[in-house]
Amino acid sequence: MDFKLDDEQQEIKRAVREFCTKEFTPELALEFDQKEEFPMALYKKAAQLGFTSMRIPQEYDGQGYGVLEDCLVVEELCRADPGLGVAISLGNLMIPDVLLKHGDEEQRKKYIPPLAKGDKISAAAFTEPEHGSDITRMDSTAVKTGNEWVINGAKEFITNATIADTFIILCQSDPNSQPPHRGQSVFLIEKGMCGLEATKLHGKMGIKPCVTGSLSMADLKVPEANLIGELGKGFYYTLELFDGTRITVAAQAVGMAQGAFERALAYAKTRKQFGQPIINFQGVSFKLAEMLMKIESARLIMYKAAWLYDKEKPNAVATSMAKAYAGRVAMEVTDEAIQIFGGYGYLADYHVERFHRCAKITEIYEGTSEIQKLTIANYLAKQP
Repeated sequence: MDFKLDDEQQEIKRAVREFCTKEFTPELALEFDQKEEFPMALYKKAAQLGFTSMRIPQEYDGQGYGVLEDCLVVEELCRADPGLGVAISLGNLMIPDVLLKHGDEEQRKKYIPPLAKGDKISAAAFTEPEHGSDITRMDSTAVKTGNEWVINGAKEFITNATIADTFIILCQSDPNSQPPHRGQSVFLIEKGMCGLEATKLHGKMGIKPCVTGSLSMADLKVPEANLIGELGKGFYYTLELFDGTRITVAAQAVGMAQGAFERALAYAKTRKQFGQPIINFQGVSFKLAEMLMKIESARLIMYKAAWLYDKEKPNAVATSMAKAYAGRVAMEVTDEAIQIFGGYGYLADYHVERFHRCAKITEIYEGTSEIQKLTIANYLAKQP
């Protein structure tokens, strides 16, 4: 069920679903989950069809749509397979968004088109080993020396760390600033720069085709032209970024829930016990009814946050509600899907266990559910 999507938006959903039906085979999904490798060939196919550049303007080789259309794509990708869907949806993570708002024209022309076309991969490095949810202080430092910046420090849990060509990195550029977050800046760095090292993290619970790693910077020299926007504004740029990217995480969660629900529904209609399909038993049918209600609610909250972002202005509370609620729904729905499958649901060949493993990350990355609730609580406290 889709709420007031126009013909063009419906066509976007249809096109992505057609792509996934053709390309996301069950065998491929299992293979990449086991190998923990990024599906580069699949990513390039998706990019050629414009699915990875929905929010990028046409002048930079993107599709010129908004966050809502991007969410439609992400939802369909993750509905087909959560691991492959997340990997593809995060291939040009954040760099186009921050450059479009705060970069100069030279930076935009250099970095955005290759990302839009799928020729390059991007990564955003905010999280640090000692500062997970707390980005108000950074141990990574950027010191100005002549006409370049020298960066030292480490970043952890970085999506695409080992495969990215281009990175944005948040650093403490003014160590004396009080409070510290007013002395943070964002820089562009590139693979191959001397002093940058990436290490792959293995053994993740889910989204295994989405490569995650650590970054270390040792006297990494960056040209002053690679500063994005104004010096000392990095913290604010980062919060602004999250207002959009967290909505797409909600779309990932809705897609995962929808995919698991559809598999459980089909199974319940064909699996027979005591001489009849198990959907005839209220213990199962009521589960499915609850699952559907939760998914529809999460989808509408996600659509509203995206609509507000595109049509009015970014709304941090709407975004936080969408992400926190959709993430919880994804966990609950995928859990119930396994229960409906019974023992078979515990096996990789039936796929729903993978949906459940992948769903958990939507409650953690791009700001934990607790951080989202804190945003909502702070808003409530300020209301008259």
